[in-house]
Amino acid sequence: MDIHLVSSIDSAEFTHLTRALSQSTIIGLDAEWKPLRSQRSTFPTVALLQLACQLGDDSAGWDESVVFLLDLASIPLPSIWELIRDVLVSPDILKLGFKFKQDLVFLSSTFCAQGCNLGFDKVEPYMDITNLYKFLQHKEGNKVSKNTKSLSAICEEILGLHLSKELQCSDWSERPLTEEQIRYAATDSHCLLGIFKIFQAKVIKEGHSCNNVEEQHQSDISLGLKDILNMSDCENKLVGTKFCNAVDIVQATASSEECKRIAKGAEVVRKTKPMDESLWKIVRKYGEKLILRESDRTPKTSRKKGRRRSSVAVVCKEKQLDNYSDWQGPQPWDISLGGDGSPKFLCDVMVEGLAKHLRCVGIDAAIPHSKKPEPRELIDQAYKEKRVLLTRDAKLLRHQYLIKNQIYRVNSLLKNEQLLEVIEVFQLKISEDQLMSRCTKCDGRFIQKPLSTEEAIEAAKGFQRIPNCLFDKNLEFWQCKDCNQLYWEGTQYHNAVQKFIDVCKLKE
Repeated sequence: MDIHLVSSIDSAEFTHLTRALSQSTIIGLDAEWKPLRSQRSTFPTVALLQLACQLGDDSAGWDESVVFLLDLASIPLPSIWELIRDVLVSPDILKLGFKFKQDLVFLSSTFCAQGCNLGFDKVEPYMDITNLYKFLQHKEGNKVSKNTKSLSAICEEILGLHLSKELQCSDWSERPLTEEQIRYAATDSHCLLGIFKIFQAKVIKEGHSCNNVEEQHQSDISLGLKDILNMSDCENKLVGTKFCNAVDIVQATASSEECKRIAKGAEVVRKTKPMDESLWKIVRKYGEKLILRESDRTPKTSRKKGRRRSSVAVVCKEKQLDNYSDWQGPQPWDISLGGDGSPKFLCDVMVEGLAKHLRCVGIDAAIPHSKKPEPRELIDQAYKEKRVLLTRDAKLLRHQYLIKNQIYRVNSLLKNEQLLEVIEVFQLKISEDQLMSRCTKCDGRFIQKPLSTEEAIEAAKGFQRIPNCLFDKNLEFWQCKDCNQLYWEGTQYHNAVQKFIDVCKLKE
């Protein structure tokens, strides 16, 4: 995945963006903004707009794509309003999104606030990932749930890709953006292309294309240029290509104002590459429109009835939660409490990435036994294994009374900062010798004696592939006692060691 952060219209990245848009017929859209912590009379300000462009033919793999992150906090919005509007309504570009209507509302509000009074009022042709997922589920014979799955859950099921959402609520208005935020934002829009590719392959394989397309095309051929310009956007796809090729002839012979207008319209058609026929058939059958009504442009206040809590009560509640986050008392692994003295943690799904970081610095960090554990399951696991439960879920703190001194709410959003927070709060001692001493896959320990190349090849048979280039390097291999995963001191290992030396400041 090729990622470009666009912060200026005078930059090479912006030129690359405009070129990519002219060559793309499928684009994944997403937006990020700083969350509002309280009910307000305004919409959030969108700080980042992501456009994942599918390059090459429509049949190309979704990995042959480039993602552009438009930094709306740095670019003068009036300078790009027309470009964005043209992309959103271009009949030659299929737009993909996940519940994108809310994003469109916030995006339109953001541009209107910067002097673009018209904002954006529609996206077409458009396809929502939730509808594609329901189609795929139906074709697999699975029962389609009425409840909409999250994008993370859909990605894991369809693409086998774990999409961490821990940065979703980070402050997207702060600059510069972190590397983690850039990667997160790009992945969110990029995965839409992958899901669509699977949907497209399924539709083509089963022949779910329009049956009357040939008849429609045949009737279009007899139309003149002026008639074609007056047709609706979705009806002139086949003739669009030949129409663009005729531009030069029209311009050379144009003498009247009417002919000049036709030639100008043809130039607009030529700005973007027409869809190929198979994609166009899918768009005609499954495509939809996103349209904003006037009522969508006004923030809605909650109409829930009930007793209103005073601001004093809310403040007290927040202070109470903050107090729970402060660690007090001995840790469950304390020898005086029957522990073995070795720090142990359990990271719930909201801080699962932190578990891998802790393992990389040699700390025992488990994850829940199930993918969607109930609070009681987490508490039972933490209690039985004498672990501190790490979470960002304030609701879990309500169960603090069940396991005293075994729940800690992590305050930081980014994994590196979370790691440093846990090290500081629990006064963990990290040394360079500890780095990469645990299995990052399962949290297991390595066998004491390293394996030779021959032993590693034998141990990896039918289980793990070892690159041939390692055989002549006389490397030592380590194997996890629990899951049998093999590790060696290659480039990835040395990069990881250096990363955590820097993060933990071990050489200062």
